[in-house]
Amino acid sequence: MASHTPAPKRPRPKVMTLTDAAAARVSEIVANSDKPIAALKVGVKNGGCAGMSYTMEWAENIGKFDEVVEEKGVKLVIDPKALMFLLGTEMDFETTKLSSTFVFRNPNQTSACGCGESVAIEPAKPEALEAASP
Repeated sequence: MASHTPAPKRPRPKVMTLTDAAAARVSEIVANSDKPIAALKVGVKNGGCAGMSYTMEWAENIGKFDEVVEEKGVKLVIDPKALMFLLGTEMDFETTKLSSTFVFRNPNQTSACGCGESVAIEPAKPEALEAASP
């Protein structure tokens, strides 16, 4: 009887990445907070003229089913309901003459409204999961 060796597990693809500017801004906010912050929680919600919008809130603890992304000294927690919508997204922080804001570069985004408050996002396709794996 031949022994069966299970195939090695592939590393999971990283849901999100951060630019240096985004990591620096999140780190700065956490450092200046007057309450303990475990991570920045990122997700999506239904609403707006394009159908969905990104959400961000400070998490004092990490939920059992939250996806944790640690990069450049910053900890992000991804809402489990948003995983397939955010796969491959890069989070940046941009400053212009009129505003400073976090920006999401999402390969799953199909359109955005004119005011920039909402987006249309399709769930990532299985081939995107394959391509994101090393």
